[in-house]
Order: sequence, then structure tokens, then C-alpha cells
Amino acid sequence: MSLFVSSRSAFRTAAPFKRQFQAGRRYATEPTTSEPTTPAAAAAPKGTNPLLYIAGLAGVLGAGYYLLPTSAAKQAEVKVKEAAKKVGVPSGPPKKALTGGDQGFVSLKLEEVENINHNTKRFRFKLPEDDMVSGLVTASAVLTKFTPTGAEKPVVRPYTPISDEEATGYMDLLVKKYPDGPMSTHFHDMVPGQRLDIKGPLPKYPWTANKHEHIGLVAGGTGITPMFQLCRAIFNNPEDKTKVTLVFGNVSEEDILLKQELAKLENTYPQRFRAFYVLDKAPKEWSGNKGFITKDLLKTVLPEPKTENIKVFVCGPPGLMNAVSGNKKSPRDQGELVGILKELGYTPDQVYKF
Repeated sequence: MSLFVSSRSAFRTAAPFKRQFQAGRRYATEPTTSEPTTPAAAAAPKGTNPLLYIAGLAGVLGAGYYLLPTSAAKQAEVKVKEAAKKVGVPSGPPKKALTGGDQGFVSLKLEEVENINHNTKRFRFKLPEDDMVSGLVTASAVLTKFTPTGAEKPVVRPYTPISDEEATGYMDLLVKKYPDGPMSTHFHDMVPGQRLDIKGPLPKYPWTANKHEHIGLVAGGTGITPMFQLCRAIFNNPEDKTKVTLVFGNVSEEDILLKQELAKLENTYPQRFRAFYVLDKAPKEWSGNKGFITKDLLKTVLPEPKTENIKVFVCGPPGLMNAVSGNKKSPRDQGELVGILKELGYTPDQVYKF
């Protein structure tokens, strides 16, 4: 069973939507002691000095390395590295699979495919070496490329990985299939063992801890992926205290991607993370917002434009972009700010279009 299947099974409780909307911009102000520290601290053996713990393991490995069969020695070496990683002992910068610049496209093997819903799958690609990281930073994306049979030119499309930038050995992409989408159709036709050309990282909005006091995320469909990348960077860093408000529009409840992961964030960081879901085709029992993302909703829940040090990020299909902020002209040209955000008084400097 994949890690993603496990995470979805573990977090079946979504946050109550009525309570979210009625609360508006209000956040709890009392400090919480429930926010976790770093994963490394949580994983460290209790009552044990991490350096002594690793030194002991390394000593055992060193003493027996030449007495062990090759396979056993390699397994022992992997265990030492894993233990060092768990307790946060630095072992030098990890190798990067994607380095940008003149590297060009790298052929990666598809290792695993997971069905997410009726038109979306998660694709796990194996990196060239098991101890490599993808090389991506927050926020950045990758380019994917393939040449259809009989075509003269390749198809190239950008995607934002949903796997952690520090994950070693693999990289995950979340891809929704569109009827007339050559790249998404190619993805959904792929099976484990096949390869795909991938290039990156493609820098987007550079993030540093506490860069903004409060950010708003307005997303539709797979436009959630760069938003999730931002959220992951913020809430994985105990030094980052940024508040985050997400407004996520979809056709149906089944289309809400990464819902369990978002629910986990909301349950873990209730003082800092709020999510508002909008469904075009909502079921009768739906207690969230219905229809489309509206001016009134954004005015109620997003950080006010007059507030200092805020930012609103937008990503979604053309219809959503046109209504909320206007589309960007190119990867390097954000284009004119129009739509709801302009009407609410936000300035171009306060809005970023993925």
C-alpha cells in the first residue's frame, strides 16, 4: 500500500465547513502546544544523544564491514544513513536529480501509479539514485516532454510535484486527464516501467520563512498543487509562523484533490490554516459554499488588501483565472491584474499568478 493511500485512510475527518465560513477572518490567538516540532526531533530515540546513537551504529558498521557479505554491508550502510536522517544528523547536502541550467531533460522511470478519482492519478517517478532528492525548491515546477507517434514536435507541459522536496529516491506528480490534453492523456496511458523526460527546476515564487505575515491561496482543480507546495514548506518549518487561508473551487466533492492532506493541516494548525471549499455541483448534504468562487467570499475570508505584508496566490483553469485575477501573459510576465481581486483593492504587487 502506498504512503498516499495510507495518509488518505488516516485522515477521514474533514474540518466543519459551516464553522469555517461563519468565522470569517477570525483566528484563535492563544498559543498552542500541539504544533509538532521537526519530523527529525519526533523520530529521535528518546533519552539518547543523537550523535552517540549514530556513532554507535557507524562503529558497528565499521568494525564488521569487511567481515560482512557485500549485500549485508550495503544494507548496514543504508541503515546508518537512515538513522542519521531520522535524528537530524547532517550528512552533507543531498545530491539533486534535477539541477536546471544546461542539464536538459532527464529520463525518469515511472515506478508507481495510483488512481485518485475518476480523472486524476498520482505518478511516482524513480530518481536516478536512491539517496537523491528531486532538486526542486519552493516554489518551483518541472517540465515534462514526450513526442507523439508521427509528430514532428514534442509536447511539453509544466507540473508542480506534490512530493516533499526533501524526499529521497522519488518524485510524485498529480495529473488530471483532459479529453483534449495530449500530455495528460499520455500520462494516463503510462504504466510502471515506462520512462518520461523531465526537466527542472523551473523557479516560480521564491519562498523564505515568514516572508509574508498572511497569505491567501485561491485555487481550482489541479491548481492546488503549487498551493500545496507552499503549505508544505510553511508547515514543515517550525520557524515559519505564516497564516494561510485557502479558497479551493471544484466541480464536485470527488474532485477535491489532496483533501485529506489539507484536512490534516487544518486539524494540526487551527490557528494558522483555514480552508474554504466551493463546489459547482454540490450534494444536498454539502455544508460548504456552492456555485463559483465569489467576490463576497473572497472579501470575507482573504487577508485584507490594506493589511501590511500579505500576498494572494492564484492558480486554476482559465475561467477561474479570468474571473479572479486575470491570466498571466507568460512564465515571466504576470500580466495585468483584473477581476475580483482588483475590484477588492489588491495591487499587482500583492498578487502572484502561478
